[in-house]
Amino acid sequence: MTTTFTNARLIDPEAGTDEIGSLTIEDGLIIGVNAGEAGEIIDCGGKCLAPGIVDIGVKIGEPGERHKESFRSAGLAAAAGGVTTMVIRPDTTPSVDTPETLAFVARRASQAAPVNVHSMAALTKGREGREMVEMGFMLDAGAIAFTDCDHVVTDNKVYSRAMTYARSLGALIIGHPQDPVFSKGAAVTSGKFASLRGLPAVSPMAERMGLERDLALVEMTGVAYHADSLSTARALPALERAKAAGLDVTAGVNIHHLTLNELDVGDYRTFFKVKPPLRSEDDRLAMANAVASGLIDIISSMHTPQDEESKRLPFEEAASGAVALETLLPASMRLIHAGLVDLPTLWRALSLNPARRFGLPGGELAQGTPADLVLFDPDAPFVLDRFKLNSKSKNTPFDGARMEGRVLGTWVGGERVFGGDDA
Repeated sequence: MTTTFTNARLIDPEAGTDEIGSLTIEDGLIIGVNAGEAGEIIDCGGKCLAPGIVDIGVKIGEPGERHKESFRSAGLAAAAGGVTTMVIRPDTTPSVDTPETLAFVARRASQAAPVNVHSMAALTKGREGREMVEMGFMLDAGAIAFTDCDHVVTDNKVYSRAMTYARSLGALIIGHPQDPVFSKGAAVTSGKFASLRGLPAVSPMAERMGLERDLALVEMTGVAYHADSLSTARALPALERAKAAGLDVTAGVNIHHLTLNELDVGDYRTFFKVKPPLRSEDDRLAMANAVASGLIDIISSMHTPQDEESKRLPFEEAASGAVALETLLPASMRLIHAGLVDLPTLWRALSLNPARRFGLPGGELAQGTPADLVLFDPDAPFVLDRFKLNSKSKNTPFDGARMEGRVLGTWVGGERVFGGDDA
């Protein structure tokens, strides 16, 4: 079936353009841009039509914690948030460290989620940092990258051997830059605010130290490496040097570190406890500027569902993380309305760059690419009610916040998975 989106504000991250035009899709693919009208007509009313978001680092509770998030609930949340591809983390129970577990995850995703789902695999068995997984078998089973998530590998010999093996297979390693000893037990970023609140804190230098270590091993092994969630200005010079030296390195930031700062913790509000901890306002602006300049390549939700029991605890004891599949787009609009980035630049980080880094289709509006699309109004105001989110867990720091940016429709492979009959 052929469908043409007319009167659309086309956001093309590859061309860097934001222009009114039309887009025609057929059999799950884009077949023309500004090529006239054909088939079913959807009048977009001047609203934004962009490639669907490719969100990396999404936590799903299957296997082991299905009460926190299932593939079905996460898939519905993704569709409602304009996310057409989820790249999921292996920090499940048990970890995704065998082909059998990966096959289970792939089967559940295909049965339950209305969006594309791809899985990363653990780098070491049980994410314990002692013995690397069978990377070749995991790649054959469909793994698209390897990571131990926030379990930082402390043994440099194990890490370097895993990197060397990954390099020989052409595999991508995802690192979580943080010195694990320095940051152990920390709940917030060190500074006056942390001292006044009496909370265990960590210096931003822990992130720089972790990144410097990882980059030295990347230089030694030549592996393709992505830093998953940078959050502090002190880490950026090292990243800049690594890129200038020609290392195969990219970096990401999660949406909470682009839109919130350490003061949002307020009176010990645990929904604002994330990992890494929220940073200073200067760090937040530095990360936004790094996205605008292209130094930071990818923005992700770092979607981490936690149940009420995990969050309704004293701040230092509460679990880290926030759900963000549905809030990623409206939260990103804060960067637009503040004039920190433009829409094509934002969509490079949300869609084009993650697709390319992970070798996935999508992220473009070019002829022959998948018709994974999101139609949204960047200016539509609303007050977020966490209980209306599709995620099973409701741990969002944006509960009750005034936000702008509403998804009107989401298409995966040309099939509408969110929104009404009319745009």
